[in-house]
Amino acid sequence: MPVKIRLQRHGKKGKPLYWIVAADARSNRDGRFLEKLGVYNPNTNPAIIELNMDHSVKWLENGAQPTETARRILSYKGVLMKHHLNGGIRKGALTEEQAEKKFQAWVDEKQQKISSKEVGLEKAKAEARAKALEAEKEANEKRKAAAVEAEAEVAAEVEAAVEEAPATEAPEAEAPAVEEAPAAEAAEAEAPAVEEAAAETPVVEEAPAVEEAPAAEAEDAAEESEAK
Repeated sequence: MPVKIRLQRHGKKGKPLYWIVAADARSNRDGRFLEKLGVYNPNTNPAIIELNMDHSVKWLENGAQPTETARRILSYKGVLMKHHLNGGIRKGALTEEQAEKKFQAWVDEKQQKISSKEVGLEKAKAEARAKALEAEKEANEKRKAAAVEAEAEVAAEVEAAVEEAPATEAPEAEAPAVEEAPAAEAAEAEAPAVEEAAAETPVVEEAPAVEEAPAAEAEDAAEESEAK
């Protein structure tokens, strides 16, 4: 039975998570498998890889063929290196101690490269954060300057409005004085008319009272003379 070491997709949409499995080459990609060898998470930087090295080497020794992506993962974790050294031991080219020393030297070198990459990534992240902070400071300063400028414009408009206000309100203040003048003059004009009416009234009313008495006496004298 041909066996392949390949990836089997799991996880959520947009965030895939892969299992590294040994499966029958004739089965579906996400179908049944013979053994789960590890997990590959590409959502982080660097990617997280968990792998059972001994079982992976065993499957390679039994003739399992990794896919292209699985081969890169196995090479990255040192499975192919271990498989190559075990081949040298079987052929007698290396002892187990020599193979173990070479493998340990390879692991140390690989770990150093990984550490250098992680340091570089952290440095790049720190620089990105510093640039973002600087950009944010510049944006805040621009916003503050714009706010100060806007406040200055508003203050200038208010001052201009205050200076123009007395000129526009002056006619309104003078208007009542103009309207009150005719009322005062009318009151002054009515006062003499009232006084004149009061002065003339007694003369008109007393004159007939004085003249009526002689008229009555004349009529009585005429009646007496006719009687005689």
